[in-house]
Amino acid sequence: MPSLFDPIDLGAIHPPNRILMAPLTRGRATPEHVPTPIMAQYYAQRASAGLIITEATGISREGLGWPSAPGLWTNEQIEAWKPVTEAVHRAGGRIVAQIWHMGRLCPPDIIGMQPISASATLAPPRGNNSGRNPYVEARPATKDDIARVLDDYSAATKNALDAGFDGVQLHAANGYLIDQFLRDGTNKREDEYGGAPENRIRLLREATERLVAVAGKDRVGVRLSPNGETQGCDDSDPESVFLPAAMALNDLGIAFLELREVGPNDTFGSTDVPKLSPKIRNVFTNPLVLNQEYDRESAQAALDSGVADAIAFGRPFLANPDLPARFAKNTALNEDDMATWYAPGPEGYTDYPTLEVQAAE
Repeated sequence: MPSLFDPIDLGAIHPPNRILMAPLTRGRATPEHVPTPIMAQYYAQRASAGLIITEATGISREGLGWPSAPGLWTNEQIEAWKPVTEAVHRAGGRIVAQIWHMGRLCPPDIIGMQPISASATLAPPRGNNSGRNPYVEARPATKDDIARVLDDYSAATKNALDAGFDGVQLHAANGYLIDQFLRDGTNKREDEYGGAPENRIRLLREATERLVAVAGKDRVGVRLSPNGETQGCDDSDPESVFLPAAMALNDLGIAFLELREVGPNDTFGSTDVPKLSPKIRNVFTNPLVLNQEYDRESAQAALDSGVADAIAFGRPFLANPDLPARFAKNTALNEDDMATWYAPGPEGYTDYPTLEVQAAE
């Protein structure tokens, strides 16, 4: 079995190791969702990751409800991403853009309109917020809405390639728009996008087809979160929808599939719903990437078992820009500071020391 430090082919992308950087929202773009110069430094610092998957990046103003998260729908955004991808490539790295529509999780005071979703549902307040719910009941997406969103996915993919990204990943996880269509807890539709699992996976399939048509299947990945509730989005029988979803993605020949799977004792979100990765492994034959609460030992164990081909690390990459080197030397990791996850500026963003810096101090 391969080690974390062995190379892997993800379609046309060739990571030198299997330690991927998971998408991590950081809120360092401008209020107009334009990437900033400090983001180039942040991502270049982490270029030793086998592959960087960017923070979730909006495909439209309608679909981006997170303050100061970046977008990929204007020329200004495309131009501002170019120094980021150039910096990563100069540092020897590879980077794909995770493209995102938040659906019902878009607060109207940020996007300036009522959000759309699969059905007229209301998301719960974020975290332990017991005050005013920033969300409102979503408007069920019409056929015209769906056509527009699919066009936006196509445009964002082209824009990502124009900005110098090596590919794109479709964000279909974590209770956002496509996940809202996948799960029966949020999809109450009675048309061809609702009801039976083969209908609920339709938007996922059509969106992925759009990405493939623009970038080619060898430069497209997808992220799913197949087990447990996330941001009020849940399903009564996850296996019945996520196995057919994985089979559909396998038929499209995408470069890799990433699964965020929570466990019963995880730090952020927990569930007793069994992980589906062993069953998805049987129906998805291209590289399978797992994510959530992995450390060096459990990551290698997942590779040894054959259930995973690579592991995407999130919080460890926040505080350890040289995570692969730290894993290779089996040294202690820096602790991340939650208070600075989304704060503006370099603190808790570009100021975490590498092993070389620590050795020189």
